[in-house]
Amino acid sequence: MEREVKDKSLLNEFVEDFLAVVDRNELKYAVVSGFVVISHGRARGTEDIDLIIERISLESFDRLHCNLVEAGFECLQGTAPKDLFNDYLEENLSLRYVRKGLFVPEMEMKMAKDPLDEKQLAERTKLPLTGLPFYFSTIETNIAFKEELLKSPKDLEDARHLRIIYSEKLDEDKVNEIKTLIRKFRLND
Repeated sequence: MEREVKDKSLLNEFVEDFLAVVDRNELKYAVVSGFVVISHGRARGTEDIDLIIERISLESFDRLHCNLVEAGFECLQGTAPKDLFNDYLEENLSLRYVRKGLFVPEMEMKMAKDPLDEKQLAERTKLPLTGLPFYFSTIETNIAFKEELLKSPKDLEDARHLRIIYSEKLDEDKVNEIKTLIRKFRLND
């Protein structure tokens, strides 16, 4: 069974509906990784959208989770907000939300876990070339993660795609700064 979603409009609608709930809860967020590249025209499928949200309390998460359920989403790891918060988010693990009754796409949501995630939230931006109203991590951040941390063939091709699109605007010093932070906070160099 194929788990990748290749219909860009389906992904956009899913993200829009999910982020509408996040926005109603007045939470700072940034969409990161593969969906950034897909939003820039790279033809590839994905099964999940990666989302970083600011660190929140159990009470704030309880409200967010209940609002997501009311909006037609369900969490694949369970239904009890307190358990989800304590067993996943507080442990720096992701929660996966889908539309009720469907397996894909998934929103893989995690709270900011270190200064690198905090930086992504602080520098989040809307990317006009996508035509989407969402906040994304910067292009430089996405390239740095794909080249320095993830490094799969798909990730390296994603980075190459973004480098081509933003060749005139790319801040290479910023890419290198993020790579340094990745080595410090994720690779423990």
